[in-house]
Amino acid sequence: MAKDPIKKAKNGTYYFRINLGYDVKGKKIQKYCSGFSTQKEAREEYSKLLLMNPEDLNESKGKMMFEYYINEVFLPWYKTQVKLRTYENRLHSVHKHFPYFYKKAVCDIEPINVQRWQLKMTTDLKPSYVRAVQGLFSVAMDRAIVLGIATKNPSKIIGNVKKVKQKVEFWTKEEFEKVISLIYKEDYYQNFLFISLWFLFMTGTRIGEATAVQWEDIDFETGVLSIDKTLYYKNQENYKFVEPKTKASARHIVLDKVTLRYLEEWKVRQQDLIKTNFVMSYNGFPTQKHTIAHAIDRFAKMAGIHRIKIHALRHSHASLLIQMGENPLIIKERLGHEDIETTLGTYGHLYPNSNFEVANKLNDILSFEPAKENLDSSPKNQFTASYIRNERIKSAMKVQ
Repeated sequence: MAKDPIKKAKNGTYYFRINLGYDVKGKKIQKYCSGFSTQKEAREEYSKLLLMNPEDLNESKGKMMFEYYINEVFLPWYKTQVKLRTYENRLHSVHKHFPYFYKKAVCDIEPINVQRWQLKMTTDLKPSYVRAVQGLFSVAMDRAIVLGIATKNPSKIIGNVKKVKQKVEFWTKEEFEKVISLIYKEDYYQNFLFISLWFLFMTGTRIGEATAVQWEDIDFETGVLSIDKTLYYKNQENYKFVEPKTKASARHIVLDKVTLRYLEEWKVRQQDLIKTNFVMSYNGFPTQKHTIAHAIDRFAKMAGIHRIKIHALRHSHASLLIQMGENPLIIKERLGHEDIETTLGTYGHLYPNSNFEVANKLNDILSFEPAKENLDSSPKNQFTASYIRNERIKSAMKVQ
């Protein structure tokens, strides 16, 4: 049970101490009020102060500045709420875009300030990125409300930028064939690039999942690849295994025979030169995604096809399965999506001719003999009775 903030002094009067917010260093600002002749008077004044807005309670010097709040209050808390890789990826956006508000107190940020910031970002940045940055700002303001540092979230008042459906980029089977045919497997390093691109294209794994795969994760007898971790990579001396992105990300992928053969050949060649458990490694260290990205750039240019991002190799795998006519539920399981809506929402547009294919499959699917006479003796409604009567008259006139 909470303690009563109203206290009685030795002289018979009443007093209380109330928290009015925080200063720029995050220290509580408290106000001491005393000399009330009755407990009721003290409680009324306490309630009056408690219900007032921080803007009315604090002088400008007593308000917490947004810069201090983000760096000393919000970020330490946010780091405990998300995965380390997520935190570090978003930290860059915070330091790049949040300084727009650094000279303002948290409780002084108004909807108009957020709208101007939003419009400023949209002039140079993609809507999806702006949405992500403003979404993080909104999380920060929600936390400020919980902590009593602000009373409203101006970001939610104005709303985020309109969501734009992103076009899913991928390589077709023919485009990937052009790229992979340019890689000289006899060269050890290019053999590594070959196996890396092939693995990503033929499994649909995320780059963090693929770079985390160990040789013991592949059962060459059954052909089953186990995905149960992802790699957090900062540099060659600082990397570790972390949990998969979601629960559904932990899965088993059955590999085709050609992929298994390429992997077996690569294992023999790799282990002759280095001893490592990482499948995607040519030097004993896990692969950096930049290495794969540069390879995609080079060979795409050589092949005369459009460049794609690493993650698009995952999309390419999904596209290939769709082209093969695979069931969306199978694709969902193979990609490690949590629900079928994610799969269909991302790749549903890659079924452009599905309606035509369904229509073709429905052609002559039913076989029956039409009735030779009317077997239904149920009462006829006014319209059908009139129609039948007119048909009989027409038939009689033709006979005459």
